Amino acid sequence: MTYSFKVALRYLASNRAQTALLIAGVAVGVYIFVFMSALIGGLAVLLLNRTVGNIAHVTIQAPDRDPVSLYGRDSGTLVAILKSVQQRTTLQSAAAFLPAIEAIPNVTSVAGVVAGNGFLTKGEAIAPVIVTGVEPDQVSAIANVAGNLVAGSGDLTIGIALIGSGLAKTMGLQVGQRVSIRSERNIDATLLIGGVFSLGVSSVDDGAIYVHLRTARVLFELPDGVSRLEVKLDDLRLAPEVARRIANTTGLKSIPWTEKNEQLLNGLVAQARSGDVIKGFALVTIVIGVASALLLSTYRRQSEIGIMRAMGATRRFVVGVFMIQGGLIGLAGGLLGAGLGYLSLLPFPLPEATSSTGLPIAIGEGAYGTAILLTFIGAIFAAIWPASAASRVDPVKVIGP
Repeated sequence: MTYSFKVALRYLASNRAQTALLIAGVAVGVYIFVFMSALIGGLAVLLLNRTVGNIAHVTIQAPDRDPVSLYGRDSGTLVAILKSVQQRTTLQSAAAFLPAIEAIPNVTSVAGVVAGNGFLTKGEAIAPVIVTGVEPDQVSAIANVAGNLVAGSGDLTIGIALIGSGLAKTMGLQVGQRVSIRSERNIDATLLIGGVFSLGVSSVDDGAIYVHLRTARVLFELPDGVSRLEVKLDDLRLAPEVARRIANTTGLKSIPWTEKNEQLLNGLVAQARSGDVIKGFALVTIVIGVASALLLSTYRRQSEIGIMRAMGATRRFVVGVFMIQGGLIGLAGGLLGAGLGYLSLLPFPLPEATSSTGLPIAIGEGAYGTAILLTFIGAIFAAIWPASAASRVDPVKVIGP
């Protein structure tokens, strides 16, 4: 193997221009592979952050109540007490579960909320709203309300409301104005608009109102407990796994965001498949380039191969020489292309900070190791055809008179 390696290096060094051009071609293919991986990964990160980044990644609720039979199993069930539409399930001992939930890996924050539907009125204007009551220090624990204010302050005290920008525009509201809210329990409250936020999600900006937890308790007649616990993760893609762990730890109903966003997930899967096809074409280009160059080298060196065969070199030796050449070309081109790809991606901002006209590049999604490994393996396989052709060279024909 050592002698085969030396012969392979000699072949590559004998025509440095061709070798350099071949490595450059492989490097370009790897660069495209890395760039497309970073771009597709960045698009996925940007899409996820802008659609589900400001909602709960896992929602924890009380277990559903099963219908209660009024008769035993032996006599048959004739009448059952069904769950009322007006009956709300609440977490009465939410604080007791917080330490166990916060200790689960990847959980960054947990907030207890009291939420419900209602109507906001200003003069004769009426709009349906979703009211969310939270503690003042948790107003941005799930949705970054304080960091996306367009007017006013993020301080959430009793009697203050923070409303979405779409709702403010529809109702013609500004900071400092008073509005009336009627909850689904027919309870009214007059609140002062303290801030207007814009999360970039129309379903939130057009109908969300944040109020103090105590205000929400009054509006929805919930003296204790919370409607649900909302959990934020450091990696929202781990939501299904974390939800299962929370359910197993607490016995509560844990719902990951993925259950209600199947269309988004299907779109991301389709996007990833499209990216794999593009990257596959880049890899095929590399394989074809290496195979064609080594096949040309086989024809150019037929006399040398014939002499080696006449001196006792086995077919296995000849095959090894060409496969080592392919591996070296693939490794050198892979390292060069991945390195250039990484350096060229460094100036790009994170996907979260990308402007509307910029490219959402995620440098961590470049798949550098995968690109180098696939290129190395692909170049070795690309050398099989020319290596096989070289091993079949008849020394009598190529070195004879």
